[in-house]
Amino acid sequence: MSIRVGQGYDVHQLVEERNLVLGGVQIPCEKGLSGHSDADVLLHAICDALLGAAALGDIGRHFPDTDSQYKGISSLKLLHDVYTLIADNNYDIENIDATIIAEWPKVAPFVDEMRHNIADTLNIQMSQISVKATTTEGLGFEGRKEGIAALALAVIKQK
Repeated sequence: MSIRVGQGYDVHQLVEERNLVLGGVQIPCEKGLSGHSDADVLLHAICDALLGAAALGDIGRHFPDTDSQYKGISSLKLLHDVYTLIADNNYDIENIDATIIAEWPKVAPFVDEMRHNIADTLNIQMSQISVKATTTEGLGFEGRKEGIAALALAVIKQK
């Protein structure tokens, strides 16, 4: 049995007139993340971690922002497509550990709903998904409330 690990990172700028979507959950906020899709940094980082673990490239390779079919698309759909790629390449997902890096808004009340969305999309148990949130104590672009970043680690195993 082969165990593989992948990491993912994503960042998007906070802008007005966009919905804030993290982990497939719309978070009440007067700003949202700028991007070609719904700009869900958490799911994008998870997609990259899974693709990296399977040595299948990155999210930009599979879902380029130059392709109009991905304009405004839900990142849950992108995550589902990544799940299909992982399964088609003979891998099962063992677990995912992810961190949202944002000074604002507070996302802790939405973490369980995010975990549920991710687990449901990846056909795994919520116990296999960890989503955490942290601040940068006012430092950097996250601390200045200019954007949100996310990190993810995925462990997969060959079927």
